[in-house]
Amino acid sequence: MKAGFFVAGTDTGVGKTVFSAALLRSFAARGLRSAGMKPVAAGCEGGRNADVEALLAASGAAIDRGLVCPYLFEPPIAPHIAAREAGVSIDLAVIDAAFRRLQTQVDVVVVEGVGGFRVPLNERDDTAGMAKRLGLPVILVVGLRLGCLNHTLLSAQAIAVEGLDLAGWVANRIDPGMARADENIQALRERLPAPLIAELPFGAASGFPVALERLWPGRGSP
Repeated sequence: MKAGFFVAGTDTGVGKTVFSAALLRSFAARGLRSAGMKPVAAGCEGGRNADVEALLAASGAAIDRGLVCPYLFEPPIAPHIAAREAGVSIDLAVIDAAFRRLQTQVDVVVVEGVGGFRVPLNERDDTAGMAKRLGLPVILVVGLRLGCLNHTLLSAQAIAVEGLDLAGWVANRIDPGMARADENIQALRERLPAPLIAELPFGAASGFPVALERLWPGRGSP
């Protein structure tokens, strides 16, 4: 059965790539062919983006780099600005076509967004529209730091407004000095309409397990 997920974040730098790579490796451990995709990336060294490279390394199949990231920009700035400076218009139809091609090659596609859930891509579209165009359930990566409750609940509300399913969420302890982190996690457990599928310690790498069974209740695999 073909499956896919859209990994969104409460902000930039909250661990979307680390989690996406772990999710891909968890699928591979189940014997599923998987592919990571970051349709839009900004920030390169030597023509390579670190997030894209991490997804390629974690993918359980040899896939075309151009399908993984149709839009790659050099400066680490907002993508709509990077695209405008490069004389490029980010087109959701191009992203959708790359995604559909990847779907024919693997069992699961994990699509990582850019920044938070509503980052502009051009004059009309944003990353929320991209997730809606692909029609994927969303996994929300929460960066645990002061202010995360508001960011998380607003993001969950935006996901619901787009008519998308919040399949699960991830608690990432990005601030080791955050006071009452456990209490914040509990507050989100009580308010989010989706299960907590992973809790990442500070500085976590992509080798941690993901509770896949919580994404498919009562089923061992997608």
